[in-house]
Amino acid sequence: MTYSETSKDPSTALDGAPKIEYTIPGMDADAGAQVVKNLQERLIALTDLHLTLKHVHWNVIGPNFIGVHEMLDPQVDAVREMADAVAERIAAMGGSPVGTPGHLVAQRKWDDYSIGRAGTIEHLGALDLVYQGVIADYREAIESAGDLDPVTEDLLIDHSGDLEQFHWFVRAHLENAGGQISTAGATSEKQAAQQAGDERFGE
Repeated sequence: MTYSETSKDPSTALDGAPKIEYTIPGMDADAGAQVVKNLQERLIALTDLHLTLKHVHWNVIGPNFIGVHEMLDPQVDAVREMADAVAERIAAMGGSPVGTPGHLVAQRKWDDYSIGRAGTIEHLGALDLVYQGVIADYREAIESAGDLDPVTEDLLIDHSGDLEQFHWFVRAHLENAGGQISTAGATSEKQAAQQAGDERFGE
């Protein structure tokens, strides 16, 4: 899920705020449309994230397998619930949430998760970068929503707190006693996975 530029279909809603016929009472329609656009972007990220987490759940092997395998399922469930809440907020604001696989792939700003069957520490290293991207974008969305809609802002803040806790669970496996993270400076999932593995084996 490394961030990269991808081509976009100019007919899609995410190239600009979608046209909506109504929104929340007391909110300007243009502001509502911008909030809907931002929420749709979060819906894409959350849908991708819960699928990625499930992929990792299926593909981890090696030491600490059961601990990591079982740690991830509650994260999957929580992120699915976040996606549902975001989609319902879009609908309440007069938008039409889009959750189809084709739309997700066409509109996301990152590549597919790049690690298949691998050790637990390698997957956790890669997930560190995944969570960094999701959380950074969430914070931008919170800032944008704060200027337009406090209800959406509260929803995103609530989600962000949980996402940051899940990231901590991941990073706790990658941190040494001195507080250094083995994936520091990594710019791709494969690099992060390699650094995490090297640190474990003392390379």
